[in-house]
Amino acid sequence: MKFIERLFEAFLWRTRWMVIIAVLFSLLASLSLFVVASYEIYEPVHSMFSHGFHLTKQEHEALVSAIVGAIDLYLIATVLIIFALGLYELFISKIDEAENDENSSKILAIHNLDDLKEKLAKVVLMVLIVTFFKYAIHIKYETPIETLYLAAGVLMLALALYFSHKKG
Repeated sequence: MKFIERLFEAFLWRTRWMVIIAVLFSLLASLSLFVVASYEIYEPVHSMFSHGFHLTKQEHEALVSAIVGAIDLYLIATVLIIFALGLYELFISKIDEAENDENSSKILAIHNLDDLKEKLAKVVLMVLIVTFFKYAIHIKYETPIETLYLAAGVLMLALALYFSHKKG
């Protein structure tokens, strides 16, 4: 019976390597988002240079919207990188390159599931803030109540940032 138990536990322990699929595809998705976001910025900036910096109001709005949208995509790509690194460190192995590099920031150091959740939550909050900003710049505020709704949204985001940085 001990032999079967050891065999099963060895099998069970090795199943953690399935996480490598999530790590690889998260990195692939992240790379894809970086490329898409960069192209989203390249297109209007190239147009701006080709028109000699003379932009119509619509072109100006399109440029700002593209840049804010790209920031959103960059942040989501960052979430995927943090997720991939965290899964790898939690289930497979510590990343020796990061541990041995004295110049590296410890921002990506993940020691347990709570560290991963905390880091992901902060980046997701930033994604929500950028998304809020992206939608807020396109809304036409015609009544005072609409402006009040915007102010309430900004207040809620400020409170979310405050509580996300508050310790204990």
